[in-house]
Amino acid sequence: MSMTYAIPDVHGRLDLLTSAFEKIARNAAGVGATIVTLGDYVDRGPKSRDVIEFLMAWRSDTLRLVCLKGNHEAMMWEACNGLCELDWWLVNGGSATLISYGLTAHDEADTNVVPEGHLAWIAALPKMHVDEHRVFVHAGVDPDLPLREQNEQILLWKRYPQGADLGHGSRHVVHGHHGDPRAPRAGKCKTNLDGLAWRTGRLVIGVFDDDQPGGASEYLEVVGKPG
Repeated sequence: MSMTYAIPDVHGRLDLLTSAFEKIARNAAGVGATIVTLGDYVDRGPKSRDVIEFLMAWRSDTLRLVCLKGNHEAMMWEACNGLCELDWWLVNGGSATLISYGLTAHDEADTNVVPEGHLAWIAALPKMHVDEHRVFVHAGVDPDLPLREQNEQILLWKRYPQGADLGHGSRHVVHGHHGDPRAPRAGKCKTNLDGLAWRTGRLVIGVFDDDQPGGASEYLEVVGKPG
């Protein structure tokens, strides 16, 4: 039996992320498994740089790590490459990210403090992870489009209508992005894991049996200080 562990949006909360990896390692108990992080590593919380560096450096003999891109990584990359208005990123949490790279709240915003290696890592992040029974994605998928035709706007920015329980064909969709302090919000066809961890201090990890269709077999929780 193999398992996949899904970690939703952490937004600079290194404390919650490292605790999540420790809890997953204990739960997996040395058996091979996959960890999928669902994006939104940066902005809002205090340790965006540290979160990126932790994920870039992490290695395990038994656990495989798949880091997906979130809309906040997309915003950061575009802002740092002059492809969008800098203020758009800053008001959506980018100011906290630049502070994590060494600026102070009184400094003029300067994206040159972000190392090129971090931007290259962001650029290479995949937008989906698909296995036999599930689609893991930051925001969502269009159930009426083949997976190969899903674009970045859908995968990173989609908001499901209130109460919608839409998978993709026979696959269950596992996502974050739509913050809800009551997470996990699980239906028959999809699961939203984003519990606004950066603000609430509560991070929910979905545990999925790779051999069984549908939603999580269990949930793990990490609880820290509210942001």
